[in-house]
Formats: sequence, C-alpha cells, structure tokens
Amino acid sequence: MVYTGQSLNRFEDDRLLRGGGAFVDDMNPPGLLHGYFVRSQHAHARILSVDVSQARDMPGVVAVLTGADIAGRVKTVPPRYMKELEGVNVPEHPALAHEKVCYVGQPVAVVVAQDLYLAKDAADAVQVSYEPLTPILDALEAADGDAAPIHDSLGSNVVMRMHAGRGDLAASFAQADRIVRGTYDVPRLSAAPMEGRAVLARYERAKDQLTLWSSTQTPFKIKNHLEILLPNPPKNVRVIAPDVGGGFGQKVEVWPEDLALSYLAVELEQPIKWVEERWENLLAYHARGYVGEVEAAVKNDGTILAMRLRIIADLGAYLLTSTPGPPLNAVQRCAGPYAIPDMDVEGLGVITNKPPTGPYRGAGGPEGAFFMERTVDLIAKDLGLDPVAVRRKNLIPNSAFPYKTATGLTYDSGNYGPALDRALELAEYSHFRQVQKERTGGEPLIGIGVATVVKASGGGGAMMSSIARVDIEPDGRVKVYTEVSPHGQGTETTFAQIAADELGVDIENVEILHGDTNDLPWGQGTFA
Repeated sequence: MVYTGQSLNRFEDDRLLRGGGAFVDDMNPPGLLHGYFVRSQHAHARILSVDVSQARDMPGVVAVLTGADIAGRVKTVPPRYMKELEGVNVPEHPALAHEKVCYVGQPVAVVVAQDLYLAKDAADAVQVSYEPLTPILDALEAADGDAAPIHDSLGSNVVMRMHAGRGDLAASFAQADRIVRGTYDVPRLSAAPMEGRAVLARYERAKDQLTLWSSTQTPFKIKNHLEILLPNPPKNVRVIAPDVGGGFGQKVEVWPEDLALSYLAVELEQPIKWVEERWENLLAYHARGYVGEVEAAVKNDGTILAMRLRIIADLGAYLLTSTPGPPLNAVQRCAGPYAIPDMDVEGLGVITNKPPTGPYRGAGGPEGAFFMERTVDLIAKDLGLDPVAVRRKNLIPNSAFPYKTATGLTYDSGNYGPALDRALELAEYSHFRQVQKERTGGEPLIGIGVATVVKASGGGGAMMSSIARVDIEPDGRVKVYTEVSPHGQGTETTFAQIAADELGVDIENVEILHGDTNDLPWGQGTFA
C-alpha cells in the first residue's frame, strides 16, 4: 500500500482527545517550585525602587529575583540581526527590567515559592516605585524625527530601514490617467494560542545539565541562546518541546522569562515551573500593527503602471529574536500576483511603548497583501470597474514565469487566471453581483470581498534546511527523529506516511519522535 496522499485518521488524535497529552503544565517532578512574575503597570516609567523584603519573608517563598540582581550577569535577548538594522544600537529585551520599564506587562521581578498561590501572594507584596514617563503609542508619532527617543542610547525611535523597488516612477506617474491614494491601518493582534507560554526548568549538578521543557516551536533556538546568554552556562543544555497547544508564530521566540527561570533553576538547583495566564499572554507579544501609505499610477482601463508604498511597522518597545522578519516580508511581498512594472517601497520599523512584536500567521505577508488589495479595490471604485476585472487585468501572465517582482522576489511558476476563475465559480460571484444590484433600500445589503494573494512557501536561506534521523531497530521497527515538532499540524501522521513509503514498511511500524534537542545535532523548528 502507498500511504502518501491517503486520507488517514491522524495517529496523535486518539491520545490527545482522550486527555493523554503531555503538556508542560502536566509535569510535576519532585521538589517542584512555582514561579510568578511581577509585571509593569506602566507603558513608560523609571524604576525608582523595588522592595522585595516583605515578599521574601512570606511563608513558602524560596527566592525573589529582580532586574538589579542580574544586571550585567544575564544577557539581554538579542534580535535576529539583518542588514536593515545596520548602524543602529538595537534595543534588546532584558530578562527583568532594570532602571526603566517600556511597556505594560514587562517583567520586573519573579517570585519562586513552594506553591503557585504562595508565589502569587508574594508577588502582590513586591513594592515597585515608579516615576511615570510620557509614552509613545502611535507609530507615526514614533517615526517623527522630533519625537523623543524611548531608549536614550538610540537617538531615534526608527531602528529599521527597508527598501525595495525598481523602475522610473516619475515617468510612469507622468503617463498615468489617474493617481489613486490610500492610507491604511493594520491593527495589532494577539495570537492567543489555546495553551499560553509555559516553561519548566531543571538543573542537575551531577551532569551539569539544564533541561528546559518549553511550549515552543523552536527548541534549538532556545538551547543556542541559553548557552550564550546565561552566566557560566551549564555544559549541557537540553530543550524539549512536549505537546504544544498552538503556536501560530508566537512561540518561535526566546523569551525573557526563559532566561530568568533558567538562571534561577541553576542557582536553586530545584525545578521551577511557570505557566502563563491569559492576561499575561495578551500583554507579552503582539503581531501586525502597521500603517501603509499607498500611491498608485493607473490607466483608465485599470492597468497599474507604478506604485509607491510607505510602510511603518510598530515593533514595540524591544526587539525579540524574530521581530525584524515580518516588516521585511511585508516590504518584499506586497507586490502580490500583479505584474506592476515600477514600484518604490519604503519600510520603517519604529520603537513604541507597546509590547514586542513578531511573526503571526504569514509573518508580514498578509500586511503587505492588505495594502495592495485595498488599493486595487480603490482603483476599481475610482474607475467604476469591477474589482475582479482590475485584478485580472494586472495578473502576471503565464508566459512571464519565472517572474521577478518589482520588489525583488522571483516566482518560479504560476497559473493565476484559472485559479481565480474557479474561485469565482465556487463563490457564485456573478450571481451575487446581480443580486447585489437588484436589492432595494429595505432589503439586507450584500457585501462581496475579493482578494488575490500569493503565499510564499519553503522559507529562504537557512530556513530551507532541516534535519532528521532514521533508526531501524533489530525487529524491523522504524524510529524517525525530527526537529519539526507539531502544535496542531499532524506531522506525526504525515512523516510516518513518508517514511513508510520510502522504506517499504507498514505504517504501524513507524514511530515519529520529535522536540528533543538531545536527539539531533541541530534544528530550525516548526514554521508555516
């Protein structure tokens, strides 16, 4: 039997649906301690003092850690460095705030106690004195050269500059019958996975090994960063992703909480668990948050000759490991499926007094697509044309592939017209347009939205690489070790299908093992 392509019941579902999952919060090793974080209530403020004396004396409290305790010892979480960050002293996220807080929810201290409720009570007893400062919450204000820098060492709130484009825009705009302009907001959002972030850290002195169980998409990234950022890091750092209740891009990060809890686990030599509450999740990390200013040069038949686009990305108060990626994707991918000869796209990444940002479901691609698709709709409205007709007029023709967009991306292949036709047929587009015209004022209105979007696949650069190991046991059973761990995708089933077909064995004899950095020498993680 050939398994690949067959519709099989997912192997993992029975265990998960029967409550047999093993998530971080299910783990309770002997001697377990519980951590709870004190978080800033201010978007922008100086820390005048942190008084932990009362909290440290409370029953069951084992330790209270502040930013002052680890300043200069535990390094800050660095961003992914890219050429678009060159020449900027990029703000890195400290494990615990010291001297200043820059967004609501920023960790200021962590309490460790024998019981979660004791830890919460002690956290309430930590007295933090603040001097509030004026926050900057608007990306356009942050991009203004006259705005006071949130981080004094930067001199400006603009920390990323991106550009893509080609062509003679002045000539193209001069040939246009009409100039269509629009300014759009893509608001921030929270990924809100069913399981929030969660960490269990344990240090074993005999092995000099720190083990971190984490609800993460990227165990190797966390391992690599802990080995660099912790003071006197253990000789062996192991990160395990057990069952993970959703990621959506949020869980590709290395978090300040990872650093603080790992440091304490080594210091105390006892396991410490922290499971994020929903309100913490909503404050910790966001995505999107862009402003787009678009100017399109068009002919009366709907042909787009050229386009100028300025994207301002609200990155938040600090840059995490993946923060710079989505804005660059938005700049590069905004051309979509259209053969626009000339484009000039400028992107600015700015610091504000909001939580950090990063990837979420498309990681910049949807933002760029929204700016383009909204503009195409405005072109159609301005010219009195059907929105589908304008899209069809500007689609990249089959004969042009491989096609290099004006923003520098190469599309290897495509056949957009038939895909659009099939979508319109399934949606009964012509029928509902007619119904829309026939509706009178007293009847419910019908809204019809159209979008034609190209979705990138496969990643780029190092993201094109992955690793796996296949062991064949003496009895013929097959074990596949992969660094791609699922959080809803069903890879235990799909990888088993591939392995069974390639090795010519029954699929019941294939076991997929994942998420443990001890199983493989390196790994990228789970994306897209």
